[in-house]
Amino acid sequence: MSLHILGPGFSTFVRSVRLYCEEKSLDYTYGLEIDGRTIALRSPEHLALHPFGKIPVLLHGERRIFETIAICRYLDEAFPQSSLQPLDLARKVEVDQWSATLALYVDDRLIRRYLLLLVSPMQSSRPVDRKALAASEPLVIQTLELLERQLGNCAFFCGVDYSMADAILTPMLDYLQRLPDSSVWLERKPGLHDYLRRMRLRPSGGKVLGEPGSGLRKGR
Repeated sequence: MSLHILGPGFSTFVRSVRLYCEEKSLDYTYGLEIDGRTIALRSPEHLALHPFGKIPVLLHGERRIFETIAICRYLDEAFPQSSLQPLDLARKVEVDQWSATLALYVDDRLIRRYLLLLVSPMQSSRPVDRKALAASEPLVIQTLELLERQLGNCAFFCGVDYSMADAILTPMLDYLQRLPDSSVWLERKPGLHDYLRRMRLRPSGGKVLGEPGSGLRKGR
């Protein structure tokens, strides 16, 4: 059965699932087309796949799985020969709790409340809300400091091995580094700065990170 990640290529979470597939050496396609039909965001066809009209949605044969964390865990169970899920309970809990934290709170602060105020692929002509931007900047800096402390001297965000947390965090940092102001903030966080460089140098990062696209693409 083929794997298809429904969602535009610029989405951080679509990129997260792609990174996970790349790290697991899985073949997949991604984009907003299914069987030659373009699925409009929040259309009835989209809502039939995700009840809240969000992305990504993983299509695997007759199965449809939504929400990034659930998708990654499904991929680990469906393709156990290349599982990225820790076997040790304590490590597994650490990865899962940080993955949830990244997907909820960190995404909200770095992407929803900041980056999308400056760069919105869906609304390129929208004026920048300077008041909201100024209010969000201290939260971004605070969050980057928190992430720097959590990373510490580890090679990966939750320790010595690549995990779902890395797949979720990397696209956020990658986008922030491409903006002048937030790029400066990352340069002042040597741990995160070096971490992002390492993630970009991985084969998965080289394949997924870069200029965003929105059409049907084939992975692997």
